[in-house]
Amino acid sequence: MKILNVVGARPNFVKIAPLHRAFLRYPDMHSRIVHTGQHHDFAMSGIFFEQLCIPPPDHFLGVGLGSVTTQTAEIMRAFETVIREETPDLVIVVGDVTSTLACALAAVQMRIPLAHVEAGLRSRDRTMPEEMNRILTDAMADELFVTEAAGMENLLRESVDPARIHLVGNVMIDSLRMMRERIDDPAILAQWEITAGQYLLVTLHRPANVDHACGLRNILAVLSVVSKRWPVVFVVHPRTHSRLMEFGLIQELECMRSVTMLPPQGYIQFLTLVRHAAAVLTDSGGVQEETTFLKIPCITLRNSTERPVTIACGTNYLLPDFNAQKVWNILEFALHKGKEASIPPLWDGLAADRIANILREKYINS
Repeated sequence: MKILNVVGARPNFVKIAPLHRAFLRYPDMHSRIVHTGQHHDFAMSGIFFEQLCIPPPDHFLGVGLGSVTTQTAEIMRAFETVIREETPDLVIVVGDVTSTLACALAAVQMRIPLAHVEAGLRSRDRTMPEEMNRILTDAMADELFVTEAAGMENLLRESVDPARIHLVGNVMIDSLRMMRERIDDPAILAQWEITAGQYLLVTLHRPANVDHACGLRNILAVLSVVSKRWPVVFVVHPRTHSRLMEFGLIQELECMRSVTMLPPQGYIQFLTLVRHAAAVLTDSGGVQEETTFLKIPCITLRNSTERPVTIACGTNYLLPDFNAQKVWNILEFALHKGKEASIPPLWDGLAADRIANILREKYINS
């Protein structure tokens, strides 16, 4: 059985790494990696391959920068060529980025069975490009691998055949568990002169937060207030940095004495920052899951989340329509009282093995 695993953006690499390793354990499963090039520089993709022990991709499509429409079209065109060359038995897409939908469309058009890992997540916010990518990919997929019970409920509500839905756990946690020892060493923080447990970690990149000057000014107001009590480590996404420059706000951020700005980090470096933070402020989906597993308080600066389990049994607090005072209030509560948290069911590091076993049963042993 030949499988094409699609990666394009850095969250994809974290999810594909354990899947690729699980497939390689079986001589009758042939796993190949296709990198679309959606994140094309070393900071955003190359270092993840190294740290997650992923081999160089078998195919690099080199799509690079461009509008979502342009990227989608170019990925589909290039991936169609790869499918014709490889003639796979299955295409696997993960998550909800542009590459996910583009390669799903190409696979379905060419009548190749499609599996979606991290299926069923719904924010109910269709202004998010990721939400539309998830909905459309799930509508096309033959096999839907789900991380949490809410995903099962969403798919059943959308009249998906239950035989196609598989609750398997979270492959991101597979990677985190594998790297647990390497992110437990506070010595990694020494290069930035950061003290473990004594800082707030911030990472923000969603268009709703950073694509408008008023949104960025709101974020700077939040950082100005919280940094008076806690040192802030702000890992600045390229999109956010670009908007700070565009709106003339970068100097205001640089002048905040208790805010340390860092460029995008490798997987191990970033998870080390998460692991040793007092709390995290984010708008990232994956970070909500990682903080839940690590039991680090997380404040999500969004109006909705597609990962409700991180709130129901994890450490996540959703904060819509936020301002500096609201963030301060939630932060004080999370740090001094908090809530009892538990790790969601099946987030045990074995999700990739479950997926491999299901695929073998359905496509090899049947």
